[in-house]
Amino acid sequence: MLIEEKTMEKKIKLPEAVTARVDGRNLVITGSRGELKRDFFKMPTVHFSVSGDELTISDSKEGKRGKTMLNTTVAHANNMIKGVTQGFQYVLDIFHVHFPIRVSVKGDDITINNFLGGKADVSVKKYPDVKVEVKGKQIFVEGSNLETVSQTAARIEQSIKKKLRNKDRRVFRDGLYIVKRGVMNE
Repeated sequence: MLIEEKTMEKKIKLPEAVTARVDGRNLVITGSRGELKRDFFKMPTVHFSVSGDELTISDSKEGKRGKTMLNTTVAHANNMIKGVTQGFQYVLDIFHVHFPIRVSVKGDDITINNFLGGKADVSVKKYPDVKVEVKGKQIFVEGSNLETVSQTAARIEQSIKKKLRNKDRRVFRDGLYIVKRGVMNE
């Protein structure tokens, strides 16, 4: 008895100077800004194939679940392509009313001093592949991997929100806030 297995597939055309390869359950995409590698071990029905400048992503599972996993994988692959060609950037504003907040970056540590006049420093770890710069009243978080860039920006923003838990937000407006995110301007 012959059982036909239906598959859904989507094709992504790779830009110039971008190459893709499949290494087991890993998808590796290389471009001008470096190489990104992502493991898709939690999506066992998703399969990749590369031919020339075209990446084909297929899912052997039918229905809503298969379509969801296929579209999620395509979104991850598109973000990886954007990351190795253009990169991602988040911008945070440093806002204070009375006590000036000082932010410094040393290695993988981001230190926030003098928040609401407090003596204790707030320390945040960043991912190694993310670049963090403080310019005046803004913090720029840049990198090729969207997940690590957005997670680093969220860690910075959330580290201060913990200190304002039981305070009235209309009075205590001090903090670090994400004001812009997207593809880097080169």
